[in-house]
Amino acid sequence: MRQYFVANNREELPFNRIERGWIYASAKKENNYEGFGTDRDIYAHQHVFINNAMLPFKINAEHPNSLDKTFLPCAKVMGAYNKRRKPYRPASIINVSAMSFGSLSAKAIESLNKGVKIAGAYHNTGEGGLSPYHKNGGDVVFHFGTGYFGVRAADGGFSMEKMVQLVEDNPFIRAIEVKLSQGAKPGKGGVLPGAKITSQIAEIRGVEVGKDVLSPPNHKAFSTIPEMVDFIEAIAEKTGLPVGVKAAIGKLGQWEELADIMVKTGKGPDFITVDGGEGGTGAAPPSFADHVSLPWVYGFSDLYKLFQSKGLTERIVFIGSGKLGFPAKAAMAFAMGADCINVAREAMMSIGCIQAQICHTNRCPSGVATQNKWLQNGIDPTLKSERLSQYFKTFRKELVEITHATGYEHPCQFKMTDVDINVDDHNLSKELDKTYGYIKTPVPFSGMQVLKDCQYLGGNR
Repeated sequence: MRQYFVANNREELPFNRIERGWIYASAKKENNYEGFGTDRDIYAHQHVFINNAMLPFKINAEHPNSLDKTFLPCAKVMGAYNKRRKPYRPASIINVSAMSFGSLSAKAIESLNKGVKIAGAYHNTGEGGLSPYHKNGGDVVFHFGTGYFGVRAADGGFSMEKMVQLVEDNPFIRAIEVKLSQGAKPGKGGVLPGAKITSQIAEIRGVEVGKDVLSPPNHKAFSTIPEMVDFIEAIAEKTGLPVGVKAAIGKLGQWEELADIMVKTGKGPDFITVDGGEGGTGAAPPSFADHVSLPWVYGFSDLYKLFQSKGLTERIVFIGSGKLGFPAKAAMAFAMGADCINVAREAMMSIGCIQAQICHTNRCPSGVATQNKWLQNGIDPTLKSERLSQYFKTFRKELVEITHATGYEHPCQFKMTDVDINVDDHNLSKELDKTYGYIKTPVPFSGMQVLKDCQYLGGNR
């Protein structure tokens, strides 16, 4: 009732009606255009403007985007610098962020995995372990946190033997991500209510049926930054896969310590996923979601500046996560130094989420974030996988079009000066480099055809 009779089109949070409508229409391959001009307040604080070129980038008949308007792989290769045995170039710059089986339903996970296979993207498992529903053909990034679900030893710690076996048994796992923190509740352990713990979830995670699952705030496998680097290198050596970390950003002291170790030793994460402190799919106390850690633009700019000052940006694939699932926001993120975008809530909406905001209660009316079998009947994985795929393809198509309008071939070529952001009126508006105080390191890029021919390219080619 509030959505349709009380709130206006631009009023609601986290996602307003216009944003949700764009995702729904894009996922259904319906008309997602607007008529009669924008109804946004384009003079509002932090409104983003992309500076188009006088003459757009021109493609010929043989260009990959002439043949496939949705072709848009990552310009960087995970694990290339550290010479991992199995480097990985994501075949899509937009991918499914970390959402676990348990917090999401079986049919939702199945829909997402089948969808990324169609779209040529990857599916991050979230920290709930690798379920049967992640095994429908899509590339997978295996993610684990302090609970080590799926690679959990008898004492609740990390088992390298289980990790190696998992990778050997599932060759579609293309990279591994260690969760340090998440935007919803950085520095606080996760909770999966006992009402959501079925026998299947308990088996996958190695926990008890019907009992709340508490992930501690700290890792057992390491307690210092040097130990974390050794842990990352050990996993990469044993599995051959690129290994990265995910975190929401606050204090920078330990990040600087990590950067110094990487400079000194040549070791460290192959990719870094920066999560926005605005919160996400994870349930959290309002005090955390509202106040702990920085929003994505502030956190990412702080971290990127730090790693750039150490000369490390070229060896890391930077992944942005935090309400970036819209082409213009993604263009801004690429201009700031992101190489890929992960989406969580936007992906959920593409398969039917209505933003009821009761994900933590097991009563999700759309069947996306519940283990209730009856509620899950609202999800048809065959249909919803096509919706997720179409949303990704529409997103990439529109981002390519924005990129061409700006005079470039690939979003990695965006410069900080290509995007303005309102800080007051136009006399005080600043380009991104002046707003955030750095200039993005240029990404090596020789053309889309080179990316298309790359031997490391993942996805369903």
